[in-house]
Amino acid sequence: MAANVEIRPVPLSERAAWEPLWKGYLDFYQTSVPKEVYDATWARLHDPAEPMDLLGAYVDGTLLGIVHFIYHRSCWTIGDYCYLQDLFVAENARKLGLGRALIEAVYRTAHEAGASRVYWLTHESNATARLLYDKLATWPGFIVYRHLFADRI
Repeated sequence: MAANVEIRPVPLSERAAWEPLWKGYLDFYQTSVPKEVYDATWARLHDPAEPMDLLGAYVDGTLLGIVHFIYHRSCWTIGDYCYLQDLFVAENARKLGLGRALIEAVYRTAHEAGASRVYWLTHESNATARLLYDKLATWPGFIVYRHLFADRI
């Protein structure tokens, strides 16, 4: 990992640093969301009543990576599950170990919160990220199905 890396919560005052990384993540998956979703997501990530969290990877004080994660109940365990929903590192900061550091920080945070597991999804074509994920977790072989409601954001 690069020197001078700090993994910590991204404060409310740093939306301007978070937003390009969030947009980069959405761009990577060739999607977009309306401004009101950006606003709601940012608010939820900073609302203590929400089961959502945000950590940032800072190099020399500059935010260069983000991870969003969400806690939810499960019928299979007493402890919550932690869903690592979004992970993104700025293109110019890749290969510095920030993705690994963010995932490991989620592991620590979720463990301290009493979660029984951390899990995430990625697209099958995301080969570069999967090289890292295969070192940090196991792939249980599940296939995801979904139904979208066109009238909802």
